[in-house]
Amino acid sequence: MQVTPRLLAALTTGLVALAFLGGCSSTPVRAIGADQIAPRQAERNLSAGIRAYEEGHYTIAAQRLQEALDGRLAFTIDQVTAYKYLAFVHCATGHIQECRAEFRKAFEIDPAFELTKAEAGHPTWGPVYRSVKSEQSATRR
Repeated sequence: MQVTPRLLAALTTGLVALAFLGGCSSTPVRAIGADQIAPRQAERNLSAGIRAYEEGHYTIAAQRLQEALDGRLAFTIDQVTAYKYLAFVHCATGHIQECRAEFRKAFEIDPAFELTKAEAGHPTWGPVYRSVKSEQSATRR
């Protein structure tokens, strides 16, 4: 196969598109591995933090998620996701006040922040989330 300028341009465009999508860190993007070519370290740290959390490596997850936030994630949804997973880590390790603080940070960025039904029903962080959500609603009135 001969590499023509047209083929090279098409491949480059495809890789750039995948890299941009990798920054979103959505489950489907992570499932196919496109997050590994995310253009920025912050987005790669977010994906690594989520993966570490899912594997039960909470210390590593917290480190990567904080590095993602310190690296100034480009998208608000990614910032909220990082705070959400930090909250999960803190609740899962028994640090309820830290869990509460991370949920508050997520609400500060996105007042409409919601967990999925399954996440909100979790016996550890579900009550903490609902409590913080209630506080946030009362504060906005």
